[in-house]
Amino acid sequence: MVESFSESEKKILLRFCSNIDKPIFVLKNLPEAVKGALFSRYSRSAKGLRRLLLDEFIQNPDLDFQDIVEREIGTGMDALVATKKADTFYARVLDGFGDDSVGELGGAHVAIEDVSNIATKVLEDARLGGSPLEKSSRYVFFDQKENGEYRFLREPTIMASEFADDYLQVNNLLFDTYSKLVQPVSHFFEEHFPIENFSFIVDYTTKEEQKFPTISDETIQKRAQNAYHASIRAKTCDVLRYLLPVSTLTNLGIFGNGRFFEYLLRKLYSNPLKEMNQIADCMHTELNTVIQPFVRRAKPDSYLSDLYQESRNHIQKIVPPEKTPSNSVSLVHFDPNAEEKVLTHALFEHSRLSLEQCQKMVSTLSSEEKAVLLKTIVGKRRTRRDKPSRAFENAFYTFSLLGDYGMYRDLQRHRVLTQQRQEITVAHGFETPAELITAGFEKDFVDALKSAEDLYNRMYPKLSLEAQYVVPFAYRIQWYITMNLREAFHFMELRSSKQGHPSYRRMTQQMYHEIEKVHPTLAKLLQFVDLNSYDLARIDAEMRSQHKKGDREKESKAA
Repeated sequence: MVESFSESEKKILLRFCSNIDKPIFVLKNLPEAVKGALFSRYSRSAKGLRRLLLDEFIQNPDLDFQDIVEREIGTGMDALVATKKADTFYARVLDGFGDDSVGELGGAHVAIEDVSNIATKVLEDARLGGSPLEKSSRYVFFDQKENGEYRFLREPTIMASEFADDYLQVNNLLFDTYSKLVQPVSHFFEEHFPIENFSFIVDYTTKEEQKFPTISDETIQKRAQNAYHASIRAKTCDVLRYLLPVSTLTNLGIFGNGRFFEYLLRKLYSNPLKEMNQIADCMHTELNTVIQPFVRRAKPDSYLSDLYQESRNHIQKIVPPEKTPSNSVSLVHFDPNAEEKVLTHALFEHSRLSLEQCQKMVSTLSSEEKAVLLKTIVGKRRTRRDKPSRAFENAFYTFSLLGDYGMYRDLQRHRVLTQQRQEITVAHGFETPAELITAGFEKDFVDALKSAEDLYNRMYPKLSLEAQYVVPFAYRIQWYITMNLREAFHFMELRSSKQGHPSYRRMTQQMYHEIEKVHPTLAKLLQFVDLNSYDLARIDAEMRSQHKKGDREKESKAA
């Protein structure tokens, strides 16, 4: 039952709650530290949150509540003073009845700019409690200079070493080659994939398609041209990104809760690369302005740094000389009885049997009965976004993967799985896009990559970790992924979709075929895995965007 409030209390509460008469409401105009403290107290009180906010926070003379929230509601109080008061307030509440989980009740949006493509992977390795979004190398050209210089990291250890000049020279060569090829590669694609060869959806209600020469409506024609040119641009980016070194500077944003940032800072502080330590310092300083109590314990962790160094040193002494694997995708581990495990847990959800009883029952089912049950628990999926039940989380697959670093960057961002990469190296060779060979640019491409490979090999004996910065995206990296079957639905149906990068589409298709070999019945359930290949993969998605843009413009004019 919703609590009752006096008229004066209602007036106060409406400044901080989205409503005062419904059982579900949103907090507003409160610092993150206050929200965390309020929810911490909420978990140990018989009062509703609004009554608790009034009685123990707003009307508590010892808490200086009004001063704390003035910055949030724009009454002009100095932000630093307000933040410090909120932090003191939070600490007082937390010390009284808080725990680590309270750090998950407040969060922050952090913009992280001008970091390398090594740093983005370290930042995105943190999985729980954070959501990253990174600048794409698929839709943005990296041929621009800033103050006369290409945008790559001048890594401090390298720049203080004997390799500084060579490092600058190789990075500049890679970017020069990239920049030089932007226009000719774009023209090559326009010649080989002329707009006249493509059909475009002219009506998204009926899904009607028309070849470009037959489109008479000028508006639709312009949308098709825009979609075509955007697709050419994306395909050019897809091919040329193989030249980008991992030192390339990029931007990303992360939203995360306090606990997420505390652990992320510990990892960054303890990382052996100076760039990560510098990011930790800067991020910690900025987070202190909004959620200082949540990250007050973040500091270098000797356990993490010692564990990394000691493990690395020991393992590199005992492993045999490196040898490049022959397969880009290998299914290393899987559940032989995956089908039975899925069915067992499906029965459990909708029965009163124990898990052991469900397992015994499944063992008595015929193949036909199992097939019917599997079909039933998947249901009638309309799109890849229709996810099957958690029963599918009980079958696991571990893949050993070898692919170019550009591809890895895209696939690494999945979080509901376990994955680990090796260090970036040139030891496994590189991928050469077939389009560059056909277009006659293979020599330019290979020459640039070989210069980077030579520098890496010279740097590695003295700066083994820093040498990673000079490696281009084209070079292969090894990593593994362990995922459950439910995540495989999401991962494989998304990453095989038409608009995906060709390299990770091929890898995802291979992963699907590996599951198909060992579990053909289960593989059939992944009905939205796309096994086709396309010329301009993004053209449908770009046309859809053009239609949506046109619809928004119409609505705006009508308003």
